[in-house]
Amino acid sequence: MSNFSVNCAIFGGGIVGLAVAWRLLEKQPGLALAVLEKEPDWALHQTGRNSGVIHSGIYYKPGSLKAKLCREGNQTMVAFCREHGIAYEICGKVIVATNAAELPRLQQLYERGIQNGLAVSRLSAANLAAVEPYVQGLAGLLVSGTGIVDFKKVCRKLAELVQTAGAITCLGTEVERINRRDRTWRISTSRGELQADWIINCTGLHSDRIARLAGQKAPAKIVPFRGEYYVLIPEKRYLVKNLIYPVPDPQFPFLGVHLTRMIDGSVHAGPNAVLSFKREGYKRTDFDLGDTWATFTFPGFWRLAARHASSGLEEIHRSISKKAFLRSLQKLLPQISEEDLVPGEAGVRAQAVRIDGALVDDFLILQNQASTHVCNAPSPAATASLEIGRMIAAQIPDLRR
Repeated sequence: MSNFSVNCAIFGGGIVGLAVAWRLLEKQPGLALAVLEKEPDWALHQTGRNSGVIHSGIYYKPGSLKAKLCREGNQTMVAFCREHGIAYEICGKVIVATNAAELPRLQQLYERGIQNGLAVSRLSAANLAAVEPYVQGLAGLLVSGTGIVDFKKVCRKLAELVQTAGAITCLGTEVERINRRDRTWRISTSRGELQADWIINCTGLHSDRIARLAGQKAPAKIVPFRGEYYVLIPEKRYLVKNLIYPVPDPQFPFLGVHLTRMIDGSVHAGPNAVLSFKREGYKRTDFDLGDTWATFTFPGFWRLAARHASSGLEEIHRSISKKAFLRSLQKLLPQISEEDLVPGEAGVRAQAVRIDGALVDDFLILQNQASTHVCNAPSPAATASLEIGRMIAAQIPDLRR
């Protein structure tokens, strides 16, 4: 990559970065734009390692960015896939109450879904069996708008579209330094230097660090959580028709172990969520001293750990014990056995945590001094990506010279 100058530089080639690039070029045709990705291909981290679910938005607080952009993004993503011939399926999902204590929370989820404008149906035990014959539950919800897709394929199409629109795409290009001088951003990378009038940070697991390089003080720090999956052997895929979720515990930040049929027909069980000792640590043995030091010297992490000590220990137990993981699944699907599960590919969630230990519950997007920083965009960011891109593009002034 030789030295060059652009109107706008986007850091990060996951689905959010590519969606922002596409929307910005759509709004400002002819814009001189560069997308920088440190890996040799697109979507190798959060985007390419998620469950592939086109979410409905049932879990999110009414009026939040997550609720709004997920609901709108669901429809936009389906339309995009249809237009560009990307395989997808609107299969629906069931959320299952397996004990009486979960029934009030199931009702609250139903009410939240209605508030968010979703198509949600209550299921009795008999109706639940008609939708997912092998599931055990007292009652459930059918969220009919949920779907599945391969988000890597969406990213490949987005990259193709931004290249066709004239963007410069730079794979294998890691941002190392960012300085602002004479109202221009000067960016040093592993492959050379460039200048930009505006920068957009969509680097996910490294978003807080890139923000800091650009002089933006983020109100939260990324704490990485590894999501561990098992895959159902092909002979037992018949046990799961579509997507099966438990009723989430409101005291715990994650949705709990669930079963997801992927667009290729495979069925994934998980994720188990445990602290990762490396921001891109997909194996249990992965360790990075700098990443671990950053987590352990952050007071917000210890406050978070203290707040969720009990559920955190359960997650660790499931991580080291396949039998414990299996017991969680058997609450939903009693017929599943240990021999039916083989280890799957793990992912790492970039979770923004505040200094007081509170999780950043909504998307967090900061704009300051000709820069935009996406500082928290975990699930459902892939579903909402085209709408996140549209929103960010609408906030950026015309940069064309």
